[in-house]
Amino acid sequence: MSLKTQIDADIKAAMLAKDSVRLLALRDIKKGILLEETKSGGTGELTEADEMKILQKAVKQRKDSAEIYKTQNREDLLVKEEAEIAVIEAYLPKAMSEYELKAALQEIIAKVGASAPSDMGKVMGVATKELAGKTDGKAISAMVKQLLA
Repeated sequence: MSLKTQIDADIKAAMLAKDSVRLLALRDIKKGILLEETKSGGTGELTEADEMKILQKAVKQRKDSAEIYKTQNREDLLVKEEAEIAVIEAYLPKAMSEYELKAALQEIIAKVGASAPSDMGKVMGVATKELAGKTDGKAISAMVKQLLA
């Protein structure tokens, strides 16, 4: 079942359950899918990688907002954002653990022949492609810096 079909079914279930937070998050995902499908030059079909990018973007936006709300002591909005993050993350594959990420990056570093912090760009280019959808870009960057230091 495609993500779009799953989201449509879950929107109906959230409407019936009168779950407004879940409904809001699901509608935002659907909006992202529809925008991506109808953008100029698009084929109208999304790959699984495209779907994961949409979900990751939605989570990142909410995490950024949650960070702002936290610094401004807006608990009411912070709780709402965190609830939406939980809804969206349910559609993402399980994130890599720190140990798994380190092992994968060590393998990538060996493959590209990186040895110094100046090689970070080469490693990040390969790592972001290979680890897309499995972990956050910030986590990749931090671990690469640590490994190349």
